[in-house]
Amino acid sequence: MKLIYFFEEGGKEMVNLLGGKGAGLAEMTKIGLPVPHGFTITTEACKIYISTGKLPEGLWEDVVKSMHILEERTGKKFGGKENPLLVSVRSGAPVSMPGMMDTVLNVGLNDETVLGLANLTNNERFAYDSYRRLIQMFGRIVLGINGKYFDEVMDEMKKRKGVKNDVDLDSNDLKNMVNQFKEVVIKNGYEFPQDPYKQLELSIKAVFESWNNDRAKVYRKLNNISEELGTAVTIVQMVFGNMGFDSATGVAFTRNPSTGEKDIYGEYLPNAQGEDVVAGIRTPKPIKEMEKEIPSAYRELLKSAEILEKHYRHPQDIEFTIERGKFYLLQTRNAKMNARAVVKIAVDMYHEGIISEEEMIKRVDPSHLDHLLHPQVDERAKKIEIGKGLAASPGAGIGKVVFDPDTAVELSSKGEKLILVRPETMADDVHGIAVSQAVLTSRGGMTSHAAVVARSMGKPAVVGAEEIKIDMKSRKFESNGYVVKEFDIITVDGTSGKVYLGEVPLIRPELTEELKELLEHCDKIRVLGVRANANTPEEASLAREMGAEGIGLARTERMFLGEDRLPIMVAMIMSKTKDERVENLNKLLEMQINDFVEFFRTMDGYPVIIRLLDPPLHEFLPKEENLMNEIFELKFKLRDTKDTKEIDRIISTINEKENILKTVRSLKEFNPMIGFRGCRVGIIYPEIYEMQVRAIIRAAVKVKNEGKTVIPEIMIPLVGIDAELKYLREKLFTIAEEESKNIVKFKFGTMIEVPRGALTADKIAEYADFFSFGTNDLTQMTFGFSRDDVEATFMNRYLEMNILKNNPFEILDRDGVGELMKIAVEKGRKTNPNLEIGICGEHGGEPSSIEFSHIIGLNYVSASPYRIPIARLAAAQATIKYKKNLNK
Repeated sequence: MKLIYFFEEGGKEMVNLLGGKGAGLAEMTKIGLPVPHGFTITTEACKIYISTGKLPEGLWEDVVKSMHILEERTGKKFGGKENPLLVSVRSGAPVSMPGMMDTVLNVGLNDETVLGLANLTNNERFAYDSYRRLIQMFGRIVLGINGKYFDEVMDEMKKRKGVKNDVDLDSNDLKNMVNQFKEVVIKNGYEFPQDPYKQLELSIKAVFESWNNDRAKVYRKLNNISEELGTAVTIVQMVFGNMGFDSATGVAFTRNPSTGEKDIYGEYLPNAQGEDVVAGIRTPKPIKEMEKEIPSAYRELLKSAEILEKHYRHPQDIEFTIERGKFYLLQTRNAKMNARAVVKIAVDMYHEGIISEEEMIKRVDPSHLDHLLHPQVDERAKKIEIGKGLAASPGAGIGKVVFDPDTAVELSSKGEKLILVRPETMADDVHGIAVSQAVLTSRGGMTSHAAVVARSMGKPAVVGAEEIKIDMKSRKFESNGYVVKEFDIITVDGTSGKVYLGEVPLIRPELTEELKELLEHCDKIRVLGVRANANTPEEASLAREMGAEGIGLARTERMFLGEDRLPIMVAMIMSKTKDERVENLNKLLEMQINDFVEFFRTMDGYPVIIRLLDPPLHEFLPKEENLMNEIFELKFKLRDTKDTKEIDRIISTINEKENILKTVRSLKEFNPMIGFRGCRVGIIYPEIYEMQVRAIIRAAVKVKNEGKTVIPEIMIPLVGIDAELKYLREKLFTIAEEESKNIVKFKFGTMIEVPRGALTADKIAEYADFFSFGTNDLTQMTFGFSRDDVEATFMNRYLEMNILKNNPFEILDRDGVGELMKIAVEKGRKTNPNLEIGICGEHGGEPSSIEFSHIIGLNYVSASPYRIPIARLAAAQATIKYKKNLNK
């Protein structure tokens, strides 16, 4: 097996073998750009070393032979006293992992070769500066000595000399520093090797070992990079940016990585080596200043940047060194840009004819749009981090801390900006979430109530921040030594999961012209329709702005939580007879009509799927514990009350609350998720669904009479037995026909969220015009997971142990849940070839799940408003990838 390649033997197509750095140097050599001589040890050698702890058999002998070839090509001698060859030993994985692994510079210097380098260059200061750098890097990276010991020597010497920067130290200072650095090595139980080949061998091993350092492993986990890739090691002839002020080192981007503007962007440091720029030892200069200081090298940089960008057809991140005015390229790689720049550059390159329309769409990762569409914390700003949880809903919010939704509503009406802080949120917190800038919970997972609702509302959220200890009685929380009281200001960053004390500057997002254009191209290509999950007319309007082609899920239960409606809903639940229930439902009828009218007006010409009441009835009632406490307090108060009228009032209130408590207990379930909810409630209390259907059709007729195109679709939830849908459809279809008077056409369908519903989809399809997969509940029931419970207990361990590759509540489980979906699609369409099928769970806005929806032939996905652009992009990317034709 060939384990070493000289630069002229490789190319960009060998990136998996040579790593990004080695492949880049090989490619630049191939196209004639100025690159130092060198060779690369492959990732295969790394894999063998990691698994055995030894260099592959024969590798070291091949390294020595390659060094002799390098000596011939450079005219220098490795370890030579007169004209010494020095090399850098650099890491480079197949996937860019900037700064995660190690590099050692100036390998080959020792007490003798440093004299030869000084004589050869007639620059003693440069020679000893390079030597101290080697001992410092070798000690830290290869020997594992804490870098602070070297820093202390440097700081003490600068302090004694009264200088600020290392460039202000003279050759005698640097000679002394070399000796002191050697003493640091000895004090830590080592000796700096004088044999250049021993330096080289140990440096190669250290770079291989850096593949498994902690920061590299964390980076791979965060970026979903395979642990199996390994790093290559590139041995490069040293060129020196620290030979004087006609020498320099720097980093440049072929386009601005922040704005995307087509203009060279970067920084450089005169009289420095590469690590100085990264370490921030000195403040670098803007790249444009190089035009005045080293004009010939600047011209070479511009020429090389243009060649590289055209060659790679992608903005490049370039590392370079200038040695006595001569320009060298040390690395090129596809540049990492912020979201705004990525979108702008993709569109610009399409217009410039560099990339095709499909390439433009593929260039933008859906996660980039997530960043673009929510307010973001300004990372450059100073901030005090007080806690961290799960980044549940992206964006940032600033406001005063409040601990209950009612306070949030009260203060928001006075113009206050608020952060709702709760141990966890429930359905009756929705009104508080709606008026808050962000949500913070100490419990819950990525698909907990707070996370799901916050995402659907476009509210930033951090959930499961366990280090935050909330004291609801004292109205405060403690975290990392900080005490935050109610009405103190905090900043919640739902993109990073961090919480900051006080107000942190935000960067406001905009839907740029380039993003609008990109999404228009996506709409031309994609075959999946994109609809919105929206609970209010305001959310529906936002969804249209984001490009939604209808409503895939309108949850009617959220409409009953308003202050004017909840008491009526409670009274309806408390009703003893059907007549009482109907009387209360009639009070809600007009309100529901008004809700639906706004939906239909907003979605003129597009379908609107409205789900009938789904949650258990007890969710609309006060909590048992709260009621018991209130009754106890009232009875306690009654003992000390003398006023007759007040006594009567308290007794009446106690009776009322005791009746509610009795109902709460009668409705209490061990597992309400699979209890009395959804269509089961609609069957036992049909008057609830009858009222909702009347409201939907009356609203549709009203908007139709206004001259608009109305497409109502009525969804019956939680169907697992075909007879359930048959019963309800027959009953509700009659009411819908009666109300529509042939003015509007309507559809009836069901949400497939029970595994039996998927397995018997052929029978259910006999009574359905459409299916919509409710993948949140379908995932829970398929796995037997209660999502909040598993995320709070063992989910993270399952992911760490690789029992699960992904959290199935975030990324659709294709093997289990996905298989049920495939069965339902095949069986359903066998019965009803015109069956419309979509997905409306949280997965409808997740790119991998959208891709799967395309693969199995769904008609549409439905996502929360702020994820609509992501769905449009992901759907187009799936179309390009699979080239599958399906009518929307």
